[in-house]
Amino acid sequence: MHVPRYSVIVPVYNRPHEVEELLASLTQQTFKNFEVLLVEDGSTQTSMEVYERYASVLNITYYFKPNSGPGPSRNFGFERARGEYFVVFDSDCVIPETYFESVEKFMLLQPVDAWGGPDRGRADFTPLQQAMAYTMASVFTTGGIRGGRKNGFQPRSFNMGISRQVFEQTKGFVFDRFAEDIELSIRMRKLKFKVVLIPDAFVYHKRRATLHDFFKQVSNFGKGRVLVGKVHPGEIKITHWFPAIFLAGLCAIPVLLMIVPQVGVSLLAGYVLYFLLIGFHSWATIKSSYIAVLSIPSAIVQLTGYGFGFLKQLVER
Repeated sequence: MHVPRYSVIVPVYNRPHEVEELLASLTQQTFKNFEVLLVEDGSTQTSMEVYERYASVLNITYYFKPNSGPGPSRNFGFERARGEYFVVFDSDCVIPETYFESVEKFMLLQPVDAWGGPDRGRADFTPLQQAMAYTMASVFTTGGIRGGRKNGFQPRSFNMGISRQVFEQTKGFVFDRFAEDIELSIRMRKLKFKVVLIPDAFVYHKRRATLHDFFKQVSNFGKGRVLVGKVHPGEIKITHWFPAIFLAGLCAIPVLLMIVPQVGVSLLAGYVLYFLLIGFHSWATIKSSYIAVLSIPSAIVQLTGYGFGFLKQLVER
């Protein structure tokens, strides 16, 4: 039996419309030596019909299991994968046609144990989703926290690849959700595996449709960082406190304006300049005034949501 080079594992929960776009993009890959394992995590709206449409054009297998969260669902796929390397995508990703070609070229020159790549917005995403994609990757928000740098890079589960050996030694994801990818990245580093960022192996990553849903998502990110710090002492850095400090300062402005107006005005001016910097950088990056304007509330929601989840979990802890 042919052994694929890569096994793509996609956990999905009630998102057949997203899976459709993801699988469609995988049919366009220029490098085709891969299989796909679609793991339905107890969904009530299943992706069975979508799977059936692509069964004849992709090397794909469909599994349905009780709901347990994305971490255990990925492990479920790892245990059944046949490839040399396991690749994890989120169901809300669209994969550029050269993704596996880029990974393969990199691996042939310098084989590694694990890798990750950036995420980007795309012109056909909604303006709000493009704004969210910008703020999630921006160095002016939490882009650095999310491991977007080459040094000390920590792959994220929307775009992560690991070798079979890494899975056998780490046993995959330990957390069921909330920073399960960060926790695995830390263990890979402690086990001295070679983990790298492959800049050309990017994905188009759709964000939530509303700011309310986006807030809930990033709040879970903040909560997850505290959970990681509990298991791995020392993994909460000063940069992870930035959203919490941002939130505290934002809440302090109206109080300071009443008690110490001069200080309140100075703090408010600092926030305004910061928001203008984000808007200008977004415009310079995407070349859209509308998306640049949307990037400001997106950044506010991202930072306050992360900070809220972070502080809430600290208190509960």
